[in-house]
Amino acid sequence: MSPLIPAHLIGMCLMSSSGCPADMRHISVHWFRKGLRLHDNPALLAALQDCTEIYPVFVLDPGVPNQAHASINCWRFLTGALKDLDCSLKKLNSRLFVLRGKPEEVFPRLFQRWKVTRLTFELDTEPYSQDQDEKVVKLAKQHNVEVIQKVSHTLFDTERIIAKNNGKPPLTFNRLQAVVQSLGAPEKPVPPPTLEDMKGVRTPCSEKDEESYKVPTLEELGLDPLSAGPELYPGGEQEALRRLDEHMKRTGWVCHFQKPETSPNALSPSTTVLSPYVRYGCLSVRTFWWRLTDVYQGRKHSQPPVSLHGQLLWREFFYTTSVGIPNFNRMEGNPICLQVDWDSNPEHLAAWREARTGFPFIDAIMTQLRQEGWIHHLARHAVACFLTRGDLWISWEEGQKVFEELLLDGDWALNAGNWQWLSASAFFHQYYRVYSPIAFGKKTDKSGEYIKKYLPILKKFPADYIYEPWKAPRSVQERAGCIVGKDYPRPIVDHEVVSKENMQRMKMAYSKRSKTFNESNGKAKGEKRKAASVVDMLMKKKVKVN
Repeated sequence: MSPLIPAHLIGMCLMSSSGCPADMRHISVHWFRKGLRLHDNPALLAALQDCTEIYPVFVLDPGVPNQAHASINCWRFLTGALKDLDCSLKKLNSRLFVLRGKPEEVFPRLFQRWKVTRLTFELDTEPYSQDQDEKVVKLAKQHNVEVIQKVSHTLFDTERIIAKNNGKPPLTFNRLQAVVQSLGAPEKPVPPPTLEDMKGVRTPCSEKDEESYKVPTLEELGLDPLSAGPELYPGGEQEALRRLDEHMKRTGWVCHFQKPETSPNALSPSTTVLSPYVRYGCLSVRTFWWRLTDVYQGRKHSQPPVSLHGQLLWREFFYTTSVGIPNFNRMEGNPICLQVDWDSNPEHLAAWREARTGFPFIDAIMTQLRQEGWIHHLARHAVACFLTRGDLWISWEEGQKVFEELLLDGDWALNAGNWQWLSASAFFHQYYRVYSPIAFGKKTDKSGEYIKKYLPILKKFPADYIYEPWKAPRSVQERAGCIVGKDYPRPIVDHEVVSKENMQRMKMAYSKRSKTFNESNGKAKGEKRKAASVVDMLMKKKVKVN
């Protein structure tokens, strides 16, 4: 546990800019979590109201799910974002205090040592965070600390969307879109605090505190910086806003953007790659939304679900369903998720995770993920389908864990929702539509330049064989300097065979659910009943709201 601020710095007699005694005003702690930014941070602005002392805090919580297993690329992004935030706060004559420990253990000490009267933070919808918040709010009440939570990580209050939808989460994008349209436009982002806002507000600290509460280095976190991949996406609010400005200047590209038409295997990203910045809150989703609105104004542009506005609404969709559906990141106990008897095959899972499946397109994608921490959404489709219903028949929960570890934008709600979608377990039910690990990549990269970049062992294979090197004659393999089975693995499955077998297994799983649904609705034997689609069944099935 990091030491707390020395007691001799507490209780300084200050006068506010309005001349009110300091003890009549608040000593505020603002708890940074995902909203690692100053712009559009209403909870931070609330902390500064009638405030004499402000302590911006970030807690490195060892209990955060999967954080201990996060990749070095993710840790580098986070520490970069924290350094950037600390720098921005120092320009306001404040600073960031980084502490370690569980929030329910850290905050009672802070409340006492700093004489805190107010705690503010951005609302977080993840189950773990909700549990922590409940504990912290209870402790704050015991210490007579006012608590203010603000919605700013999503476009709308997810609970409000659910309430507007008769107390149930919308299970289709169209329904989500209809509900949010009835709510009106998202709130406009609030401006960042200025030096004017900081008049009469201090952040007491000493030279000793500079070391005690500094942002830890990767080495101090027990990580080797040399093991990280190239830093293509540096963390931080300033980088996020720079990238946003850069993209918004491309008005034609923004207006004509359609997500399905972008390339999964372009050598440089064919999308914005702003998702990591939105995930950590370095970029406000509301700021993103309204900047797009400005660009669209008076121009013909694409529409949801494929437009950039549509991408933000997809995010809202999965956030809302994650709030309203119990056990959202698991198969068991999840009322909308297809129950599938997935195989347990550690060898196949490891081969997929470590990019040695023997299918170059799949292995190139997984290599990019491990090296850079980001892959195109269609590339995610390809490797997720391959792991689950397409080829390996391994649970989407296993893939979810790997993405949580490696993706810079591994957002809990989006990750769980998309894995259910791509495994045809929920939301998407056309299980017979399978991504080919061979043909799919060829559509946008016939010569295999993407494969050559991420799997240089295959770079000398001619285009005719680079997606299927095992089919190359021995002489071609020798000229390429890569013998399949020795220098590069053979395919771990026969795609043509297993994909057909898996379709039948999926069909059986759907049939079993249909039978269970009918029985649970009390259908008598022999009673005629109009066949319902799985989507119909899901829409009729009531989902308990947390």
